[in-house]
Formats: sequence, C-alpha cells, structure tokens
Amino acid sequence: MRKKFLLIGGLTVLFTTVPLVSGALAETAKSAPPPDTGDTTFVLISSALVLLMTPGLAFFYGGFVRSRNILNTLMMSFVLMAIVGVTWVLWGYSLSFAPGLPFIGGLQWFGLNGVGLETTGYLAGSAPQEVVSYASTIPHQAYMIYQAMFAIITPALISGAIAERMSFRAYCLFVLLWSTFIYTPLAHAVWAKGGFLGLYGGLGALDFAGGTVVHISSGVSALVAAIVLGPRKNHPDRLAPPHNVPFILLGAGLLWFGWFGFNAGSALSAGTIATVAFVATNTSAAAGALMWLILETSLRGKPTAVGAATGAVAGLVGITPAAGFVTPLAAILIGFITSFVCFYAVSLKHKLNVDDALDTYPVHGVGGTLGAILTAIFATTEVNSGGKDGLLRGNFGELFVELGAIAIAYVMSAVGTYLILKFISATVGLRVQEEAEQQGLDVNEHGEEGYNSEFGDRINILE
Repeated sequence: MRKKFLLIGGLTVLFTTVPLVSGALAETAKSAPPPDTGDTTFVLISSALVLLMTPGLAFFYGGFVRSRNILNTLMMSFVLMAIVGVTWVLWGYSLSFAPGLPFIGGLQWFGLNGVGLETTGYLAGSAPQEVVSYASTIPHQAYMIYQAMFAIITPALISGAIAERMSFRAYCLFVLLWSTFIYTPLAHAVWAKGGFLGLYGGLGALDFAGGTVVHISSGVSALVAAIVLGPRKNHPDRLAPPHNVPFILLGAGLLWFGWFGFNAGSALSAGTIATVAFVATNTSAAAGALMWLILETSLRGKPTAVGAATGAVAGLVGITPAAGFVTPLAAILIGFITSFVCFYAVSLKHKLNVDDALDTYPVHGVGGTLGAILTAIFATTEVNSGGKDGLLRGNFGELFVELGAIAIAYVMSAVGTYLILKFISATVGLRVQEEAEQQGLDVNEHGEEGYNSEFGDRINILE
C-alpha cells in the first residue's frame, strides 16, 4: 500500500511539474524572436558565394604555376574546405565568437554545443543574450556557417606564396595550426562582442568584411612563409610563365562573383547596408582592373589578361574593409589607389628577390593594409550610421585607430606564422626533396597528373 501511494504521489508531481517546466521553456522560447526569412535566405546565399571563392582562388592560383604543379596548387585551396569545414564546427567558431577573453573566445560552443536555430544564444544560468549584436535576425547556425566560409578561404590565400615547393603534409598541418592559433584570435578581436580591436567594446577599428582579419593576416603570413621556406630552385633565373591564362581569368571571375557574398553578405541582412557594400565592391573591382590596365599600357606597351585579373583582385581586396562604410565615388578612389600601389608592390617584390610565388603579400598584404587606411579616410556615417566617420569627415583619430589595429595584426600574424613554421620544420619538415620539386608536385605528392601525357608534353616543352 505504501508503494502504491508513493507511485501515485510521484506521478502526480511529474504531471503537475512537467506542464510548468514546459510553460517556462515556452516563455523563454518566446523571448527569442523568430528568424527573418529574407535575411536568412540572403546570408545562406552569401555563404555559398563565399565558399565558391575558394575553388575560384584555386583556379586563379592554378593558372600561374607550371603544368606539373596544377593539381597540387588546386588541392591547396580545396583541402581547406575539408580541414576547416570540420575544425570550425569543433572548436574554430567557439574560439572566434563565443564569449571569452578580449583576444580569444571560450570553448562553451565546442562542437556547436548551444549553437542552434534560434536568433539569440542562451548561456547557461543567464538571461537570453544576442549572439552578436549585428546578427539578431538570422539563426545562430546561419551566422556560424557564414563565418566558416571566411575561415576556409583565408589560409588558402597563403598557399600562393609557398606554391611549387612545400610538402602537402606540412601544408595541411600548417593550415590546421594557423587557422586555430592565428585566425581565431584575430576574428574574435575584430568581430566578436568584447573583442579588443573591433567596434563592439574594443578599440573601434573598422573592418567591414575582413581587411585586417583576412587579407592582412594572410598576406603577412604569406610573406613570412615565403622567407622561411626559401625560394624555388628555379628562382629567379628560370621562372616559367603562367601555364594557363584562361584559368587565371576564370578564377578572377569566380572571385569577383563570390566577393559579393564576401562583402555585401557581411551586412547580415538584405537591406541598405548590403546594397552599399554590393555597389562599392563592384565599383572598386572595376576601378582596380582599369588602373592596372592603364599602368601596363603606359609603362609596358600592352594591356594583359593577367594584369586585368590581378588589378580586379587588388580592387576587391582594397574595398573589403571599407565596403559598408563608403560612397561609390570613394570606392572608385579606393580601387584606383589600391591597384596603383599593388602594381608597384609586385615590381618591388621582384627587385627584393623574395619568392612570394603568386604575389600574395603584394596584393593581399599591401592591398589589405592600404584598404584599412583608406577606410579610416573615406568612411562616413551618411551611408552607415552604425559605422564611424573617417578623416575626411573630421575624425582624425580613426586613422590612428586603424594604424594600431594594422600593427597588431602584423605582429600577431608574423610572429605566429614564424613559430608555427619552425615547429613544422622541426617535426615533419617543410619542403619536398629537390628532385620532387623539379619533377613536379602532382606526381610526387598526389600520384596524379593534371593533364594527359600528350597535352602535358606539349606544355612542358614551353616550360
């Protein structure tokens, strides 16, 4: 009889408390606004566009190298979609955006624990909090996967500096360590709430879509990697011309197309700021390509397809930090100025005899640095009230803020990359054997050839 009463009592408590708990959970759920379907669609499409940039980069870089290294060069971009596609879910997103220290996030979102489909994040034992103050209309996972695409392409940019000589195993280990120990702290510092460099509780640096986080970090790291790794065996006396210029134009076109997701998508909603960034992106890319062609025609007599592609990419890099903060006329100036400076940076690189194989630092490092500085000059709250005015609008202090953020990004990227490369050199080694380098990395690293023997032989004669 006693057990019967206990059973009845237990069931009574269960059926009376479950509705109360369910009601409390329902009230909590009500406090999170439902996602906006238009904004969510926009961000998911933008995520796909940014992902497309990585194979676009693969073709852009692949066209420059010798035919015997085409597959290896393509793989150095494609493999990032596999490596970072997993590590971002496990720990990369949490370290980049979870609440934590001013320079790194915590691990409470490890494996996307607590990262759901709600528009706000719920921290244990606290009231609902917005995940990021500027992404309150989209699901948390939508923001997470959008940022994943940035984390994928950023280390892929570095591959252009160390092409045709770094072992694939060492490269995979490098990008695993680099994306964890360099990219995540920078992303947190600039874009996360409470990061010490960004607009949300930090120094106040403007970086709309990754001038500091993406281009400066990858460009500086690429320069350090090129120096540590040393030049190719045929550098600079027997450098082969690009083996497939159509690939370069195809890659540049895919990058230009995907960059709309990169920049306009960073507005995180389909509205006026996305429009501002979209227009600025296309305008600066066009100006960059035009300036490079003018310089080539004036100084070398002929405009080249490679020059048009490189100039467009330079214009895209320069506008990235400024896209959501500047007018279309400012975007033209940013494209012109960035392309002009990058043109001469490429020439200077050859004079300094640094084997940054595919000009990663002269385009992305220099372009990203210049873009950040020009953002501090041309930014205006007339197009984005959530930003800041720049030097031309009377805010002289913003230039010093940007210079400070640039300096910090340079130090973090350079020192971190150097330490990572030294660790890899001491463990698995960095370079392929000299014989493998001469034969080509496709066969030696992957056991494949990019072209059949008949076509490949014709290309190799030209090399």
